[in-house]
Amino acid sequence: MPTYSKNKKAYHEYKILEEFEAGIVLLGHEVKAIKNGRISIKGSYARIQNGEIFLVGATIPPYQPFNTPADYNEQRKRKLLLKKKQIQYLSSKIEKKGLTIVPLKVYSIKGKVKIKIGLAKGRKKYDKRQKIKEKAAKREMKRKLKKFNQ
Repeated sequence: MPTYSKNKKAYHEYKILEEFEAGIVLLGHEVKAIKNGRISIKGSYARIQNGEIFLVGATIPPYQPFNTPADYNEQRKRKLLLKKKQIQYLSSKIEKKGLTIVPLKVYSIKGKVKIKIGLAKGRKKYDKRQKIKEKAAKREMKRKLKKFNQ
């Protein structure tokens, strides 16, 4: 299961409540570009419109710049493939609690490009600082234990 892109900042900026796996509707040359690792999901998000879910803000540069259609937009909205019940569930959660949907990583399974999206709640500034302190404390404890065990 090769991973093509990760959104590490999403784990820092948001608290991920649930994760879902979705397919992406892509053009042929976009699939080739993704499999070459040419995708960026930083700053992107998912939006629900008319009972369908779309990935907005993801950048997929052309696979072969000189051989790409003239009207190709590398930041176009891309439809995500989820079951209707999952979309309804996400829609209800977003409306009630003010949550958002963020892409976490892009990978492939059996030759098909998949995206892991997360139902997320934004963190406050003090929450982010607290998480950084916790990580630093864990790192320091591991370092001390490693010295102690030698």
